[in-house]
Amino acid sequence: MIRTRLAAVAALASASALAFTACSSGGDPLAAEVESAPAGSIVIGSADFPESQLLATIYAQALTSAGVEATTRLNIGSREVYMPALLDGSIDMLPEYTGATLSYLTEGEAGVSSPEDVSAALKEALPDGISMLTPSDAQDSDVLAVTKETAEQYDLTTIEDLQPHAAEMVLGGPPEWPTRHEGVQGLEEVYGLTFKEFKSLDVGGPLTIAALENGQIQAADMYSTSPAMSDFVALEDNLNLFPAQNIVPILATDKVSDEVTEVLDEVSAALTTQDLIDMNAKLDDQQSLDDVAAEWLAAHDLAD
Repeated sequence: MIRTRLAAVAALASASALAFTACSSGGDPLAAEVESAPAGSIVIGSADFPESQLLATIYAQALTSAGVEATTRLNIGSREVYMPALLDGSIDMLPEYTGATLSYLTEGEAGVSSPEDVSAALKEALPDGISMLTPSDAQDSDVLAVTKETAEQYDLTTIEDLQPHAAEMVLGGPPEWPTRHEGVQGLEEVYGLTFKEFKSLDVGGPLTIAALENGQIQAADMYSTSPAMSDFVALEDNLNLFPAQNIVPILATDKVSDEVTEVLDEVSAALTTQDLIDMNAKLDDQQSLDDVAAEWLAAHDLAD
């Protein structure tokens, strides 16, 4: 099954390379300047949500401060888009989440959940030509969230507690969630939950938050480092659907060097889950990615 997924990823990489070449407008971060990066530089991509963009910015600023030429191509899209971009060389590096990446590569069949086991399995599952550096202790995990009122109404503490009620509820999440094991498929297979409807929203962002607050949805895919979670209840994942999600740099093997490894290992060692929560709150307050990244690096003596 892993080989099947890797073959599919490779095929999608070839297709995406043609698409990126053909598309020269419309704000696609991969559509332009694909060949303009200087030789020896590192192009760091990101997913389509602020935390990923922030981590990519932190990596780029840290590397630049150490004398490594690094640029960013942010807001590429979901894993189904940016992983092929890494494979076809459109980008060289990504900030990733260990459990989600492992599940993507193994179609949810890895069967591990602890940080150590997930990281070891991910290292083995990565495609040829792609490497990972040392994972951070910092995590940003999927959580299934409900409002405090809904939790009280149905006496909800765990995801399993939803079994008698899911058929009456609308579930919200990112567009790719219906096809992911750590999503609609896993909620059905692991917890036996079939919701009344799935509503496609954003990646735990303002659309999801607003829909949960105003009752358009009754449960949502949110993230543990979101400042908005202070207003909601994260249901306990008592059957371990969601694996450990440690932050880790994933990069093309030919871009790995002692200098790059040293810089990014220092970043990963310094980063904490609370740091992610605090920085996400600053982004919510409209502080810029560059400023938030620079402030964090300076506070940890990781930039000039």
